[in-house]
Amino acid sequence: MKKKVAIQGIAGSYHDVAARNYFEEEEIEIIDCNTFRDVVATIKKDPSVLGMMAIENTIAGSLLQNHELIRESGLSIIGEYKLRISHSLVALPGTTIHDITEVNSHPIALMQCTEFLDTLPNAKVVEKEDTAMSARHIAEKQLKGHAAICGKRAAEIYNMEVLAEGIETNKRNFTRFLAIADRWVADEMLKHVDKNKASVVFALPHTSGSLSKVLSVLSFYDLNLSKIQSLPIIGREWEYLFYINLTFTDYLRYKQALDAIRPLTKDLKILGEYAEGKQSV
Repeated sequence: MKKKVAIQGIAGSYHDVAARNYFEEEEIEIIDCNTFRDVVATIKKDPSVLGMMAIENTIAGSLLQNHELIRESGLSIIGEYKLRISHSLVALPGTTIHDITEVNSHPIALMQCTEFLDTLPNAKVVEKEDTAMSARHIAEKQLKGHAAICGKRAAEIYNMEVLAEGIETNKRNFTRFLAIADRWVADEMLKHVDKNKASVVFALPHTSGSLSKVLSVLSFYDLNLSKIQSLPIIGREWEYLFYINLTFTDYLRYKQALDAIRPLTKDLKILGEYAEGKQSV
């Protein structure tokens, strides 16, 4: 039976590529969603559906709204995949780079290719809602002189010609995606998984040294803090939620550490315990 995976975007988007790479040994059916909230709503409507959601990029930083969306949803993180983002300039077949008068893409993709875009001074740069959608739109409307910045998979799907590859300014450009699922489904899927990473969120009392006390306890239990992200709590001035990623080699010590920090925190919640993800080359 095919796994159904909801993504923000369409076929050929980086979410599509990340989902197929993460589930590389399985046949999956992609469910296109307009927004990340739609991804969550799709899973809530049908708990058998899984989701793939970008959470941070090595250049653009964290997608803060997605941290909060996962926390509010009650869904579980079941895994992660770190995708190397390599952008291409694509256009209708027969187009040359000198024919380009307009370049379309998602604003983040455009931002990541500024040095290359500077070599096209006569091309107008126009922001669109998605990388793959830009390619599809040009293909469907047969827009001559228009180019899209997207992944090579989008070029293949929409029969576009690749005019330039690897046009991103920084070649160490990775996006980390989280695989998410209904909690009951997650428990079943992770039964036999060797877990060595956890995503946790908590609030802290507005007192001096509250964060350093928590970090000291985590250090004592030999947990590696691989990420910490703070977000203000709406309606509670100067109070914050702290989203942390922990890696560990001893699951029992990790659980003991959580028990030890629980009295020091408020609203502590485990968003997911899973195996640390692979990184594409």
